[in-house]
Formats: sequence, C-alpha cells, structure tokens
Amino acid sequence: MAGLAIGVVGWPIERVLRTIYRRDESYQLLITFGFLLMFQDVFRFLWGATPLTMDNVYLVYGSANFAGIRVPAYNLLVIAASLAIAVGLGLFLERTRTGRIVRATAENRDMAEGLGVNASKIFALVFTVGCMLGTVGGALVVPSGAASLDMAVELVVESFAVVVIGGLGSMRGALVGALVVGLMRAAAISLMPEMEMLSVYLVVVVVLILKPAGLFGKATA
Repeated sequence: MAGLAIGVVGWPIERVLRTIYRRDESYQLLITFGFLLMFQDVFRFLWGATPLTMDNVYLVYGSANFAGIRVPAYNLLVIAASLAIAVGLGLFLERTRTGRIVRATAENRDMAEGLGVNASKIFALVFTVGCMLGTVGGALVVPSGAASLDMAVELVVESFAVVVIGGLGSMRGALVGALVVGLMRAAAISLMPEMEMLSVYLVVVVVLILKPAGLFGKATA
C-alpha cells in the first residue's frame, strides 16, 4: 500500500521534471535533490527528527545456521525479495513489449517518438514504478535499522557509487554495482569499520580510472 501511495506522489513530481528532460542531467539532479530536502522538512514536521524503529520485528523471524555462522532469517528474506524484484524487473524489460519500448525510449527518445511512442507516458511510468520500488526497498531496510531523515541522503550516496561502478543505463551493471557496494561494506564492517565508506569509494575511483563508463556502461563519443 505504501508503494502505491508513493507512486501516486511520484506522478506530479515527474510532471515537474518533465520540463527539463532535454536539458543537462545536472538540472535533474539538482531538482530531485531539492525535492529530497523539501520532503525531509515535511517528514520532520509530521513525525519529528527522532529515528523511528519497529521494536523487535527484525528478531521475530529468528536466525539460520550456515557452516557454524548464525545469519538473521530476516536478512535472507531481504536477499530473496531483492533477487525476486531484480529478476522480475529484468524479465519485464527484456521479454515484454512495454519493457522493450522503455529500453528503446531510454536509448533514443527522438527515434522512439518518430515510431509513434508516447515518450511522456513512458517517462511517467518509469518514474512512478521507480518511486514504488524505492518505497519497497525502504520498507525492507527499516526493520533491521531505523527510519530516519538521513536515510534518503545515505541511499542517494550509495546509489551514486552503484551507478558509477556498474555503468549508467545498464540493468546488469546496477545489479553488479549493488553487489560490489554491499560486499565491500560488509567486509569493511567485519575487518575495519572505520573504512566502511572509504572502501566503497576506493572501488569507485579505480573504476573511474580504468573504465570511466562503468563495468557495463557504454562509452559516449
């Protein structure tokens, strides 16, 4: 239900962004970040600045043992849900007519419009679905931590690292980039917690030097 509600909110936001789609991407970045700051203030007014938790929901599912290592069962549920969403989204983009239209519009908007595609509707659909998936991601994360006003900024920073590592516009790159970021953070927390974010951005720097377009991105002329 929360995903559907945010999807409804996402539609008017997309209408604002639609006016600058043909401008440089930095305009879109600045406006979306401005929306983020606005929503932070709205949430602060409605629920306050204190992080909210879900008590012991995270522990209700118990734990599982793998080779003598105890893993919270909820973490396994999150991994399963994430894989299911990634596979479902990949199949949608690869196997369905609408998915192919989305990919074609992202690749070349003018060509798609010349073939009769309503690019505005496609952008609205993609943005709305993205808002819904973002809400699902937040709902999966909150039980293992807390809902705070800084969540969005932290996720934006991590998403930036994922996109740079995987490559802009690549579904496969997004999946690999997310795995790299997650594994690097987990390893750093276990071995040297103070290096948690630094380890991620060391990978970002190496990728930018060796392959500026990302692991699966396409270099532009």
